[in-house]
Amino acid sequence: MSSAEDFTRFPQQMWEKVLSKVKKAVVFMDDKCAEALHWCGGAALLLEAGARNLKQFSSFEACGLTEPKAVFVVSSLLKGRTVDIIKDIISLSHFQYCVVITTVAHSVHLLANNVTAELEGNPVFEQFEEKLCEWMGNMNYTAEVMFVPVVFAPVSQQLIFTPTFSHLFPLLSPDLEAINAKRPEKKRFGSLFDVDVHSLPVELQLEIRSLAAALNSVFEATGTREESFAVGPMSRIIAGELANSPQAKNRRKTAPNKASVIFVDRTMDLTGAVGHHGDNLVEKILTVLKLLPGHVTDIQVDMLELTGLQRTPHSQNTVAPGCLSQPQSSAAQTLWEAMLTNKHKEGVMEVRRHLVEAASKEKLPIKMSMGRVTPEQLCSYVQLFRTNWGALESHCGVLQLGLATTQTLRHPYLPRWDACLAFERLLLQALGDSEFPAVLRQLLPLMKPQRGEDSTGSRSREDECGPDELILLLIYLYSLADEAQPADRDSEEEDEELEKLERELIGALTLVITRESKLSPLLQKLTGCVNPAELTTERAHSAVEEMFETLRGLSHTRDHLKQLRSVYTASDGVHQATYSPFLRQILEEVFHPDKPECPDIEHMSGGLTDLLKSGFSMFMKVSRPHPSDNPLLFLFLVGGVTPSELRLVKEVVSTHKPGTQVLVFSTRLLRPTDIPELLFTTQRLLPDIGV
Repeated sequence: MSSAEDFTRFPQQMWEKVLSKVKKAVVFMDDKCAEALHWCGGAALLLEAGARNLKQFSSFEACGLTEPKAVFVVSSLLKGRTVDIIKDIISLSHFQYCVVITTVAHSVHLLANNVTAELEGNPVFEQFEEKLCEWMGNMNYTAEVMFVPVVFAPVSQQLIFTPTFSHLFPLLSPDLEAINAKRPEKKRFGSLFDVDVHSLPVELQLEIRSLAAALNSVFEATGTREESFAVGPMSRIIAGELANSPQAKNRRKTAPNKASVIFVDRTMDLTGAVGHHGDNLVEKILTVLKLLPGHVTDIQVDMLELTGLQRTPHSQNTVAPGCLSQPQSSAAQTLWEAMLTNKHKEGVMEVRRHLVEAASKEKLPIKMSMGRVTPEQLCSYVQLFRTNWGALESHCGVLQLGLATTQTLRHPYLPRWDACLAFERLLLQALGDSEFPAVLRQLLPLMKPQRGEDSTGSRSREDECGPDELILLLIYLYSLADEAQPADRDSEEEDEELEKLERELIGALTLVITRESKLSPLLQKLTGCVNPAELTTERAHSAVEEMFETLRGLSHTRDHLKQLRSVYTASDGVHQATYSPFLRQILEEVFHPDKPECPDIEHMSGGLTDLLKSGFSMFMKVSRPHPSDNPLLFLFLVGGVTPSELRLVKEVVSTHKPGTQVLVFSTRLLRPTDIPELLFTTQRLLPDIGV
């Protein structure tokens, strides 16, 4: 029987295939593969395996006469820009041996070349090997092209995410309009749930098939026969692709181990993704600290505290940043697991305990203090290691996590987190007592522009909402719109009132954005402007209008569900209204002792057998597969998972079915501000996979 540990080891096993090829080679790697490697051990793995150097996958890179071997590791199809970059690098170098490793399966390359027949061997890869020899200038030189799914990154014992698919996000109502616009009127889809894979743009079809092929590789390596279930339109398409691919069908005939996989669309519950209710230390770290360049998950930790350098405006770029990923240190990994799945206070206490233990082990003069943990206290513990290079090297992983915690607790953004949490609680109460427009109107007074030459408003306090927080509150509220009290009046009259209110909000938010003295990364992506001088009122207004078009569809993402339609529990006069996480509801259905059949968790692996059962069930009792039938359960969240949800999964499993192995797969580990980016700025229908 396979275990969760077999799956968390899989990413490392795939990198071992790459490592077997890198001896005496210069390795060229794109950002997505580099991020996956980062969580498996980083560049050190390549260098220890004999690689001479690691370079960015770019046309501006090349090698000298003394570097005859190259290994390219790419997360895209061997087409288009990817091919151009490989050709550019080879043309500027003197290679005699080239290895190209792609994370896109050969079957997907066939589809990208409009080949639907099953072919023997890997003809696309073989043709590319010939091209590599041509570009190297000698057909007798050596070229190898292969598929290795280095798309998975083990963030923890409980979570594996996929940097390669980090921008894959469930479709939204504007996407349905774009799909229907290219179809005859009689063949247009009524809802996102009707959309099938063949109606999607080719780029998105290939991305989904590439993900299905990567997942198939995991199950093949572990000898697993999976039962797939889906909640949401995009999950349904992905699960269907995995269930129906010829490779998966062949594997399931002989695989000895069993597992259940539930694919869930992130859009089923955006309240949990943007809300500040998560009492989790890592969630706050990810929110307030800057991302590592080229990464979607890990962050930069300022390491200046561990040096003797004076803090100046330029000193921050003098020392390389630290990060959260510490796969080489078992103590740091233990601490990271605790920070990720414990409550905020417990996480901070664990950080202190690990720092104290490390200092005691090295016999450093630590001053113990009881009571509340302060950032100053943690910082003083970290600074003890500054003058002891041996101790610093031995405990570098724990020190980086300690500094990440210190810098988060000191960060000026944290008061805003608490202010947002307080306002979200007020909105939850108001939803049970008022109509949606009345609740939405409560956001208007918060939309205060920064003080400017012509502005009478101001936003000087650290705990007041800026534009990023206002956008998060809008998503929070629109995703709960269906939970509001139904209107007493005519629906047309309510629509007019809502439309008028939205125009006011668009105007107010536009003013807030245009008065910002510095544009946040989110505003830069939303408006397409890097600095305020570029940002005109018209450009900001247009961006906010487009944002509201997407917001209007958020309240309908659960319309097709029969049972799990609400993430809201209204006040009963004794208890306050609360948010009820969608993931918790799914797990409670799965682990219910009576195993009731939930109509919203759709079984996708059955094919013809399932159709026959559906027919027989009309006149006799037929048992359908249930997600809890198998000893191993995977949750795949399409669009990202939050640290709070990881803790929730752990709690629900330990309460309802202790001992069950549940592993979470996801496209990314989410920060609240990732959601607006994915909703409003990502080209969901046209992902860039090198076509």
